[in-house]
Amino acid sequence: MKTIIHKANERGTADHGWLKAKHSFSFAGFYDPSREQFGTLRVLNDDIVDAAQGFGKHPHNNMEIVTIPLRGALKHKDSMGNEGVIKAGDVQIMSAGRGILHSEFNASDTEDVNLFQIWVFPKKVNIEPRYDQRFFDEKDRQNKWQVVVSPEEKDNALWINQDAYFSLGNFEQSTSYTIHHPGNGVYLMVVEGEVEIDGNKLSKRDAIGISETEGINISVLQPSKLLAVEIPMK
Repeated sequence: MKTIIHKANERGTADHGWLKAKHSFSFAGFYDPSREQFGTLRVLNDDIVDAAQGFGKHPHNNMEIVTIPLRGALKHKDSMGNEGVIKAGDVQIMSAGRGILHSEFNASDTEDVNLFQIWVFPKKVNIEPRYDQRFFDEKDRQNKWQVVVSPEEKDNALWINQDAYFSLGNFEQSTSYTIHHPGNGVYLMVVEGEVEIDGNKLSKRDAIGISETEGINISVLQPSKLLAVEIPMK
């Protein structure tokens, strides 16, 4: 088993006034040659966007983009004609494919929004762009993994153009994670709480990348909310 530790306080930072961001991987003005990606996982940004602020229309192509609001709500609009609001409890996916334009703004005029935006390199390039979003009940992840993104169109998970799985779990007791697809690795972030994995204690927003294993054991030291992003390593 191979591991890499990314502590919360070692992430890249950006403060644009209206946007405060933490970057787990090299992004925009933050560059670290040891943090360019983990397998096909390219970006994991932890963004806080001020009320009524956001990202104007901008392009993407050939990237699978997953957005998970943790607090507040985000307004989405794109060149395919999709328009709506995603809020805490929802998960959004966008296959940029051969090219798409979209904008993202805080849907509130009074409160900020905190979100994870995660980019994964696609399995197939230049596909037709697509968009989807879904609500996932937090009760269904109590002391178990709730798969919210999957390459298999089943179990209510959002479909992704990659052999990747995104899972959320709220744990009060020790647990494990089993790799779905042989050869995949998993990037596990502690959203809240404290756990121990392979002798490493991890607290809020700490992360561990694990590969060359079929599964991992997780000791839960404090009630914890976890995000597991399982992706191909090649």
